[in-house]
Amino acid sequence: MTQKMPSLKPSEIIRALEKAGYRVVRHTGSHAILWKEGITRPIPVPVHPGELKRDLLSKIFKEAGFTEDQFLLFL
Repeated sequence: MTQKMPSLKPSEIIRALEKAGYRVVRHTGSHAILWKEGITRPIPVPVHPGELKRDLLSKIFKEAGFTEDQFLLFL
């Protein structure tokens, strides 16, 4: 059963992606750029104060190749 995706802080998203094997390769402006061997495109995560909205979270985990349930396991 799918849980409702919570709003998360950028640091929580980055930590979850690092648990999934991604690593921060650089910070460009207000974005952390994460990369993992075998992906074709790096994942940008905005590093803004406060929490990111669910729509943006959905785009980030889909771009990283996860379903919502898979992403929640890394939190």
